[in-house]
Formats: sequence, structure tokens, C-alpha cells
Amino acid sequence: MAAKPHSDVPEIRPASRRCFLQRAAGCAGLLVAPLGGAFAESYRNRSLSFVHTHTGESLLVNYCSDGVYDGACLAQLNHFLRDFRTGDAHDIDPQLLDILFNLQVMADRSAVFEVISGYRSPFTNASLRQHSHGVAEHSLHMEGRALDIRMSNYSTRKLRDYALSLQRGGVGFYAGSDFVHVDTGRVRFWQG
Repeated sequence: MAAKPHSDVPEIRPASRRCFLQRAAGCAGLLVAPLGGAFAESYRNRSLSFVHTHTGESLLVNYCSDGVYDGACLAQLNHFLRDFRTGDAHDIDPQLLDILFNLQVMADRSAVFEVISGYRSPFTNASLRQHSHGVAEHSLHMEGRALDIRMSNYSTRKLRDYALSLQRGGVGFYAGSDFVHVDTGRVRFWQG
């Protein structure tokens, strides 16, 4: 067996069935708990599952344990949500992950989040702006504070409605492309 080259980039591997089932069981208990006003803080263990629509990579991660963000898991997420066009990575705002966790709880499911766009380098953002009027010049994607997502086998309209009800940042709804933009900026809404 050939030795793997050393890399500082965390390896993203599919979760084992046993690991997935253990984490899913842990999430199941959380999903039946009653919702409160600040429910992100009331859940001490938070897991999310992702698939990236452009790279095909998948990731299941328990990013918060006993109310503490896990640095190794956040590093994995930073790599997973990198600018897939340039390979550049950036720290992702953990509050953005909490928004996704809240959406998962509100939807009463632990479905996979399909990532359309995570971090965008300034180069990528400028390039996308040249081809689309819907890309902000100072996009929060460039700060690791925005994601474009959908939830597997779930209505993006319902996901949009839940995101709006959180009142925790910006929400953009792109019905034609079937995704929702969420960010940790000021509370606002738009349709693309």
C-alpha cells in the first residue's frame, strides 16, 4: 500500500455506517425536544450533514459538543465549504452553522444540506459578478458568513419561511435555481 502524502488539509471521508447511526441517534433526541426562543443555545450537541453539489464531497460532522464548538470539526467544515473554483478556504462563522441546525430542527428532520455555494474568494466573487447581476460586490460569502443551500427532499419554500422566521440574518430565495441563501449579516430578505 502506497503511503499518503502529508497534508495539512483535513481528509473528508464518508462516515462509517456505525458512526452515522450513532450521530443520527443523538440528533433524534434533539429533534423531538420542544423549540424555545433561543434554541441554538439550548442544544449542547449539534450535528450537520452536507453534500457539495459541485465537488460531490459529503460530510457528516458533530461541530458542537457539550455546548463547545469543536475546532477540528470547524477546520473540516472550512475545507469542505472552500471556494471550489480556486481551492481557497476561509473560517466559516459558527453562527451560520447554528442557523442550519435550527432549520434542521424546524423542518423536523436531519436531512442532508446540499451546498451550492460556501466561501467565495474575492477573485471568484468578482468573476461571478461579471456574469450575474445577483452577486453582491461585498458578498458575505467572502467573509465565510453566507451559504447557498437546499435540503434534500424538502421544499425550499418551507426552508425559506423557516429561515425568515429565525430573524437571524439575511435570507435570499432563488426559486428558479431551487436554493435559499442564508447569512449572518443584518436581517433582510430578497428574491432572485
